[in-house]
Amino acid sequence: MRSIPAALLMSTAMLFQQAEAAGGQLTVGDPAPHFTLPGATKDSLLSSPVSLSDYAGKAVVILAFYPADWSGGCTKEMCTMRDNFKDLGQLGATVLGISGDYVHSHREWAKALDLPFALLSDHDHAVARRYDSYNPDRGYNLRTIYVVDETGAIAYVDLAYKPGSSESFDMLRNALKTIRGVRHP
Repeated sequence: MRSIPAALLMSTAMLFQQAEAAGGQLTVGDPAPHFTLPGATKDSLLSSPVSLSDYAGKAVVILAFYPADWSGGCTKEMCTMRDNFKDLGQLGATVLGISGDYVHSHREWAKALDLPFALLSDHDHAVARRYDSYNPDRGYNLRTIYVVDETGAIAYVDLAYKPGSSESFDMLRNALKTIRGVRHP
């Protein structure tokens, strides 16, 4: 059995410690972490899980992480996305809402709010953790927005999205216009 040199083991350990200390926060230009999650729409439970790669080369994806179905702030956030869904689509974007709620809750909530986009169930919060969108102290997702461009790279990040805030939504819309090369006022 061949032994691994101690210097190599120490170098490797130092790299892992540095990566942990850096926190691995995602930034614009980073490849978006891949995921596949079950989901629901207002019409049905999705028969196949949704993968981020389903949109590669086809659309810009807004990943809207939120704490919980049926809550006031989350209702404001998803209704803003609903009310602007057509405009977002004209900018080449689609919306995926992501929380830890089960798909049955997602379907009923999407139906109640008449949401025209899918809500994905990240019940163990594994995806939210990879996107720096999970609060372990509370056990819920944080309210964050990531925009993934058609190449699969992160093109916009808002780690403090405010539901019902025209400023937060305008920043998102302007980012989409920039991604699509559209001039904005």
